[in-house]
Amino acid sequence: MEKTLQVLNELVRDGTLSRYAIGGAMGATFYAEPVLTFDLDIFVILPQTVSGLLTLEPLYETLRARGYTEEGECVNIEGIPVQFLPAHNDLLVEALTEAREVFYEQTPTRVLRAEHLVAVALQTGRDKDR
Repeated sequence: MEKTLQVLNELVRDGTLSRYAIGGAMGATFYAEPVLTFDLDIFVILPQTVSGLLTLEPLYETLRARGYTEEGECVNIEGIPVQFLPAHNDLLVEALTEAREVFYEQTPTRVLRAEHLVAVALQTGRDKDR
């Protein structure tokens, strides 16, 4: 996963992403016992287009150019399926703004705070999140 996070940090440095933070089940592992999860949920703030619309296409184009492939709703980055989830409401924007800066091994990254993980899970409303 460290190589995956290094790629995400490069995407921030080159301006493809404005900000990201780990959320979902993988984010929860920074606070609680590990759980089985399929992918790495990455909440992102995307640069706005001229029209003001948000789109994942520039991100996907950049990743394709680097040799990473799409697998369903994820992109396989260094062997890890990554699902990019745009911050589409005030809660997610706040969660990204206030995300904790941590290290995963030797790589800096950000993870949503525990209270935001819970709030996002409740807002999502899935049975497994309750």
